[in-house]
Amino acid sequence: MSNALPPALVLIVGALVVPFLRGRVRSTWLLLLPLLSFANLLAIPAGSHWVLPFMGHELVLARVDKLSLIFGYIFHLVSFLALLYALHVEDTMQHVAGLIYAGAALGATFAGDLFTLFVFWEILTISATFLILARRTPKALGAGFRYFMMHVAGGLCLLAGIVLHVNQTGSIAFDYIGLKDLSSYLIFIGFGLNCAWPLLHTWLSDAYPEATITGTIFLSAFTTKTAVYALARAFPGADPLIWIGAVMAGFPIFYAVIENDLRRVLAYSLINQVGFMVVGIGIGTQLAINGAVAHAFNDILFKGLLFMSMGAVMYRTGKINATDLGGLYKSMPWTCTFCIVGAASISAFPLFSGFVSKSMVMEAAAIGGMQWIWFVLLFASAGVFHHAGIKIPFFAFFSHDSGIRCKEAPRHMLLAMGITAVLCIFIGSFPKYLYSLLPYATDYQPYTVSHVISQTQLLFFSALAFTLLLLSGIYPAEMRAVNLDFDWVYRKGSLWVYGLADRTLNGLNRWGEKVLVQGMTARLARFFSNPGGNLQKYSLDLFLEASGIDEELAAPLERKIDQHSATGAYPIGVGVLLAVLLLAAMAWVFFR
Repeated sequence: MSNALPPALVLIVGALVVPFLRGRVRSTWLLLLPLLSFANLLAIPAGSHWVLPFMGHELVLARVDKLSLIFGYIFHLVSFLALLYALHVEDTMQHVAGLIYAGAALGATFAGDLFTLFVFWEILTISATFLILARRTPKALGAGFRYFMMHVAGGLCLLAGIVLHVNQTGSIAFDYIGLKDLSSYLIFIGFGLNCAWPLLHTWLSDAYPEATITGTIFLSAFTTKTAVYALARAFPGADPLIWIGAVMAGFPIFYAVIENDLRRVLAYSLINQVGFMVVGIGIGTQLAINGAVAHAFNDILFKGLLFMSMGAVMYRTGKINATDLGGLYKSMPWTCTFCIVGAASISAFPLFSGFVSKSMVMEAAAIGGMQWIWFVLLFASAGVFHHAGIKIPFFAFFSHDSGIRCKEAPRHMLLAMGITAVLCIFIGSFPKYLYSLLPYATDYQPYTVSHVISQTQLLFFSALAFTLLLLSGIYPAEMRAVNLDFDWVYRKGSLWVYGLADRTLNGLNRWGEKVLVQGMTARLARFFSNPGGNLQKYSLDLFLEASGIDEELAAPLERKIDQHSATGAYPIGVGVLLAVLLLAAMAWVFFR
């Protein structure tokens, strides 16, 4: 223990060294960092470590138990695979942002108190934004800005909930919170935004497809899965999560089916898969929590594999829309094979990783008597086979022949995809190794006759439906179009609010500036340029109006006043005295 460091420290500090390295030395350092960090994690025993006093409380930089450990394991593994995949990248900013991003996810996962959690939560936002901006396109700039603003809003909601929670309970410990008061709901929503809940989800489908090719691999692994961990830690058994997760599992299917950008299809698929995890956390039983955690572990691998394969296609062809691709199995056979493994895994084919984790959540729903939830998850399982299991490999590598002939993906990309594909098959074939890492001991058996047959039937009929819809022309055609999501409400609503504010508040401001500031200043300036003469003129005007004297009779007196004023006979002291009297009168009126 004396030789170990806080889990986040190795990757974050190691990232600061990257700008000073070049060539093979930098590549070696990038691959060595997650290995060193993983070895450091193994050296930390279970319990709370690095406890620091802070304003009468205790910060816990590392709380190690089975729940945090399994997320720590998969975060290290995907960091190594993502860095291996990204060895060709020369942009230092991407490597630094990716390492800090991974380190922040570890920091949040092992945080034993809410303040430490919040600090790493915000580092997640900042570093992820740089992975989006690093693509350096106008769309990436807009998506990165929107991503940052959404997560800052979520972070403020989380911070407000933490402050209220600490004020009410006197504790900053990050443990079970439950839904009971305003503070808990604010924390709940703060976690939910990072989890891409319905109506709050648009940052994911907006930003992930605009990030860099390698940055998307990092993004798919950390933000939503860290939020899943936080919900599993603080809100297991919260009933609203069951319905939120069911909606998450269902609605993205319709967007993914009609989407042309294949990375955006995977972004919607990511929301769909997180929905299964959220349902499991909401059910809250040991089987359901195990299923949610196991599916998070597997999703990081097979979703990362799918993003890797589409990234390799994009890297070699410069295209990612389904309408522009097709026939690439001839040029990129290995990438095609790995993509099919990822598609089979996410579709929960027997002997692939998704089969041994997704079924745990559905089994928990069935045991709990939640027939409608089970049916929604069954529909979502069939839907994900349509849009991720079939659509992604079909339109990218088969479908029509686009005529594109390119090189296979670079060797380091193929190696990263190959390792991930082997892991997907290994976990699906030997699930006991994954089950041994889960928070609760389990004797769950995924390979029962009824389960294998029912899942195979579901996949068969889903494939048959896809084929019939495609041949009949009913299946939505891939079109070069922009599909509207709920962010349309944000954008149009923001324009309406801005227009209303411009017409009201800015209009009032312009009127006040013109009338009260500029107009009054000009009048006072004219008056005090010759206060005595002006005072006589105003007094004479008032006297003539009140007395009714003819203007011709008063003309000699007005000329005399004008001549007297022109000579400057009124000393400066008169102007000062009048100014003081005027200010005194104004002060008396406003402050009496």
